[in-house]
Amino acid sequence: MLEGAKPLDVGIPAQVFTTRASMPYEVRVCGATPGLVTGGDGLAYYVEHGLDAVAWADVVFVPGYRHPDRDDPPRAVVDALIAAHDRGARLAAISTGAFALAATGLLDGRRATTHWHYTRALAARHPLVQVDENVLFVDEGSVLTSAGAASGIDLCLHILRGDLGVAASNHAARRLVAAPYRSGGQAQYVPRSVPEPLGERFADTREWALHRLGEPLTLDTLAGQAGVSARTFSRRFVEETGYTPMQWVMRARIDLARELLERSERSVEQIAADVGLGTGANLRLHFQRILGTTPSEYRRTFTKGE
Repeated sequence: MLEGAKPLDVGIPAQVFTTRASMPYEVRVCGATPGLVTGGDGLAYYVEHGLDAVAWADVVFVPGYRHPDRDDPPRAVVDALIAAHDRGARLAAISTGAFALAATGLLDGRRATTHWHYTRALAARHPLVQVDENVLFVDEGSVLTSAGAASGIDLCLHILRGDLGVAASNHAARRLVAAPYRSGGQAQYVPRSVPEPLGERFADTREWALHRLGEPLTLDTLAGQAGVSARTFSRRFVEETGYTPMQWVMRARIDLARELLERSERSVEQIAADVGLGTGANLRLHFQRILGTTPSEYRRTFTKGE
């Protein structure tokens, strides 16, 4: 683990691959050197092992850590990870641990993910990495990455499933009181699908549209409200948000549908009409495309008591 290691990210693989008679694993927790490692969230860890444990392990987990976008991990850690990979060990990162793997160069040209809050930072810092912000984890064979802390469970169960089979993975999931396999991706956990705007030229138009998502909204309608030509509006809107006007409207409609799924008992068909998507089939299509899950699965995940 690195300085600033996050508690859940450290604990999840240790608990999934627990050292017990029914599991053919031995867990060792290590740092750059043996001794005290300052963690995140007010915790610290005393680790028995240094990088010698990385040379011993068949699977090396890199927990997420604080401020991964500021500095690369110590060179000794990077070299130890590369050496472990070269001798055939699998390297698995949880959350922002992906930054440490990316620093080795082993993710270059490969798909990877990290916590949704850091996906843009990972892509900017390591442009050769193909960052996928919509998945819970990515398995590239010898290097694996996962999204936020809880997705570390998904990654660990995936590895366990490949090593020991479905029965062992399901048993571990029951022991953890976790879903053996979660549908969808991390996009459904991002607070909003609509991006943060980079400019405020059309802020009033965006606000106007958010109050009329159940109505027909076209490019000409939006441009007319903004008082510019459709061509100018479309070009400058993309500059501000990163999306075309109609892509932005679609994501805003999906966000409204998410809220209604969480907070109301309205049917999928009713919600589709409420948000301007017409039919339940249309809502399901775009919900799956943007969030990687279905409205019904989303409701089960985010509605209390279900």
